[in-house]
Amino acid sequence: MSNLPAVAAAIKKSQRLLLCGHVMPDGDSLGSVLALGLGLRWLGKDVTIVSSDPIPELYQFLPGIDTVLVGEVPQQPYDLLVAVDCSVPERLGKALEPVLKSNLPIAVIDHHVNDRPFGQYNYVRTAAAATGEIIMDLLDMLQVPISMELAVNLYTAIVTDTGSFRYENTTSDTHNRAARLLACGIPVARLSNQIFGEQPLASLKLLEVALGTLKVSPCGQIAWLSISQSQIKSVGACEQHIEGLINYPRKIKGVELAIVFRELDERLVKVSFRSKYRVNVNLLAGKFGGGGHVRAAGCTVSGSLDQVQAMVLHEAQELMRGDSGGRHS
Repeated sequence: MSNLPAVAAAIKKSQRLLLCGHVMPDGDSLGSVLALGLGLRWLGKDVTIVSSDPIPELYQFLPGIDTVLVGEVPQQPYDLLVAVDCSVPERLGKALEPVLKSNLPIAVIDHHVNDRPFGQYNYVRTAAAATGEIIMDLLDMLQVPISMELAVNLYTAIVTDTGSFRYENTTSDTHNRAARLLACGIPVARLSNQIFGEQPLASLKLLEVALGTLKVSPCGQIAWLSISQSQIKSVGACEQHIEGLINYPRKIKGVELAIVFRELDERLVKVSFRSKYRVNVNLLAGKFGGGGHVRAAGCTVSGSLDQVQAMVLHEAQELMRGDSGGRHS
């Protein structure tokens, strides 16, 4: 059952809470987790925030980021695990595996399409543009005032998952929430520059390499990039520098479906999907055990880069032909 008051009640009665987001953390995951952590600390809770993966350089400016423990969960008694912006337990990463095998109660707060949340307490609202919107509601329910630090984290969560309010998930409610955060006095111009206007040199070098792999289908509606581990290492880049690459094939006029194939190792490939208007990429990702949103989704597929690319492109072309409900939004 999706019930935010039940999640709030579970949090209220807990004193020692473990918070985490998904692997390869993005702005919504980090901003939401940090905002919740700051809010719960204001309530006097003992909060531990853990990430299985390193924090991207891009988000080092976020208030409270220095409190995030990377790669390992401290051994201590917890009352509740709160999983934020994560649709399946596997996406919490290796650091949380021992916790998931324990009897610790779990609360899930998320906005991804998910028919079976894995917590004892769950709130999943797919209509939310970002999990940060839900965290705002939860903090209001817990009567936590929105401080400047909270506002910066919440704004980052919302602005990144809406593509700076350009994506289809942006609603009037999204803008109302952003206006409320702006009223807190957050430095919007500085935040926009930090999030969207600055990139490490390695990111631009990786972009140069990635664009060399750009291909467009004969129909002109599918475009994709393929990035191998050797290419990433050749320019001194790492996983975090891949963020945002999918926007480039998506920008091509006439392209409806953009894909990035990222080699994780010789037998494992991460695939990211974005669509513009009609293709439900959550369905496409679901064919390979993944998921996400209607216009943004992903999966991890076993096989070589070439093998995975061939399999995924075949299914993508089938969807573009209108099979399997691919044109439903």
